[in-house]
Amino acid sequence: MEWLKDYWWIILIIIIGIFINTIKALNRLNFKSYIQKRKGIKPIPYEDDDWSKKS
Repeated sequence: MEWLKDYWWIILIIIIGIFINTIKALNRLNFKSYIQKRKGIKPIPYEDDDWSKKS
């Protein structure tokens, strides 16, 4: 674990880079166009989805 004391800053830069790239990729996603392309796909119905039955 001696190398960790010497190179902690490189590991930190790599983790920050992964985090920034993840945020960029998530910002590029367009959920609405994805749903419009797949109009035939319906979500899985759950029993607790019906709000009219709840009081």
